[in-house]
Amino acid sequence: MEDLAGSETWRVFRIMSEFVEGFESLSHIGPAITIFGSARTGKNDKFYKKTLEVAELLARNGFAVISGGGPGIMEAANHGAQKGKGLSVGLNIMLPMEQKPNRFQDKSLTFRYFFVRKVMFVKYASGYIIMPGGFGTLDEFFESLTLIQTGKLRRFPVVLMGKKFWGGLLDWVKNTMVREGMISPADLDLFHVTDDPEDALAHIVAFHEKQARPVGERRERNRLPPKNMESGKAKGKITAPRARVAK
Repeated sequence: MEDLAGSETWRVFRIMSEFVEGFESLSHIGPAITIFGSARTGKNDKFYKKTLEVAELLARNGFAVISGGGPGIMEAANHGAQKGKGLSVGLNIMLPMEQKPNRFQDKSLTFRYFFVRKVMFVKYASGYIIMPGGFGTLDEFFESLTLIQTGKLRRFPVVLMGKKFWGGLLDWVKNTMVREGMISPADLDLFHVTDDPEDALAHIVAFHEKQARPVGERRERNRLPPKNMESGKAKGKITAPRARVAK
């Protein structure tokens, strides 16, 4: 029993060390968007390509991009961030079947404990983009809604990408959870659903533009670029100055 108690005590210090390392490493990354999704998604999958596109758009508009650091959607998020000349952050996790970190990370951390890693995902995020994924992705999606709903977390934009993929789940949320009174109809406004990477970017930027506007200030909201913008690096470019993004 004494050996067990000693082991548990030292575990506390390991947990503390992960928090300290995470706080020190990520405190200066600026406004960042965390992208979640499946590690099993191949490079030819449409959602891999959409993740690559949305991450590049985010990077070109001044956001760092955070992922879980592994393969699949996580790799696409980090790769897109680098293509967009932005900061690419990977928060890796030690698993029994070891997760191999992808090679597109400018800043890479590895965690033993899921809960410490999850704190880093949310603490340094100015928004979430939830791509199709499995249990882990669902966990992050619903936890973010729970924290926002209960006021434990400042509200930030949560974007689901993949209307068809998420459709069945959202139908159940609307037709069962809301109807049975388990959540309020207004809770459906806590997230935005889209298939379009440019729309995801526009939603995030518009949210932060609104949050950053001083109370009582009256001015016309910046117009978003039209869908038929010229292709190239400027495609989807929406100004999001770092100093104006709400923390």
